[in-house]
Amino acid sequence: MVFSLLLLAATLLCGLTAGLVFAFAIVALPGIGVLPDREFLNAFKAMDRIIQNNHPLFGLVWVGSALLLIAAAVLGFGQVEGLDRGLLLGATVVYLVGVQVPTVAVNIPLNNRLQAYDVDRMDEGERRAARAAFEARWNRWNRLRTVFAIVATALLLVLLLRF
Repeated sequence: MVFSLLLLAATLLCGLTAGLVFAFAIVALPGIGVLPDREFLNAFKAMDRIIQNNHPLFGLVWVGSALLLIAAAVLGFGQVEGLDRGLLLGATVVYLVGVQVPTVAVNIPLNNRLQAYDVDRMDEGERRAARAAFEARWNRWNRLRTVFAIVATALLLVLLLRF
């Protein structure tokens, strides 16, 4: 019963995370991507500041997804076997390595670098360079996180359907 509840909660939070990175990939970044450099940089900084100011729901979903998935994997390892164990472990590895690790290793450092800029004091060339160093790399890694988050959530949903 505890495992099932952990798995259900982890699946829900992983799905919400997948939706968040998906929305950034197909709406938020393409939307601000049409803005001039100053506005683009300031818009991304404003969105990121909400996250960095420890928005409670964002933290609950993002951190909670990883913690609940790890807890479900640990508890479920002894309770499921065969294909079910493979689905659980596969989803956990895909999610942690494909979503959480790139976030910590790539996206957060890029966000922090961008937050350090005083965009309004930069000249046009500096803003262009800052955006060039940020946008393509951030988007590439976010698209990868999106794919991995969707795959992990799909694996978890398949596992839930097998119960």
